[in-house]
Amino acid sequence: MSVKNPILGLCQQASFMISAAKVDQCPEDSGYEVAFAGRSNAGKSSALNTLTHANLARTSKTPGRTQLLNFFRLDDERRLVDLPGYGYAKVPIPLKQHWQRHLEAYLGSRESLVGVILMMDIRHPLTEFDLMMLDWSVASRMRLHILLTKADKLAYGAAKNALLKVRQELRKGWGEEVSVQLFSAPKRQGIEDAQAVLARWLELEVEEAEEQA
Repeated sequence: MSVKNPILGLCQQASFMISAAKVDQCPEDSGYEVAFAGRSNAGKSSALNTLTHANLARTSKTPGRTQLLNFFRLDDERRLVDLPGYGYAKVPIPLKQHWQRHLEAYLGSRESLVGVILMMDIRHPLTEFDLMMLDWSVASRMRLHILLTKADKLAYGAAKNALLKVRQELRKGWGEEVSVQLFSAPKRQGIEDAQAVLARWLELEVEEAEEQA
């Protein structure tokens, strides 16, 4: 028995919709939306591109390049959102404050937001921004799934240990509500697990298909 995940087809047809500097510039607040968040240079855009099999999000070796809320269409009812990278020191203070204000406005007011995928560099997890997002998700009862990105930067055993340590910290501080996994865009590690989360949040039924003999 094989499993057909309908998110695959939607990801293959994902397309850019609009960039918004403010919440009132966002698309109509209906349907289902999953947002991708993370500190600058945590591998957010690379993860989004890998999960959708497309070059939707701009990747850059310069952290802080994502300065807008970028919306990508999956179908008429479903969207992915690339949120501004957070915390890059070289970004001017007024711009940082602008990002934070509108990021908080988006997270606090968006009715169609059904979950947040939070990227953490496996070598530097649970930063101040990550803790803020975790606290917000629990307080808001918003589903949150963590991708420990750049897992290929560590040996297999070290990556597993890092995952275990983060999982223990999550249970201690935030209960069982937050899920976490290893992820590597270059090695294409963890893609199916992350796509299964997307399919569930976007209310896409995963069908079981009989394998041909």
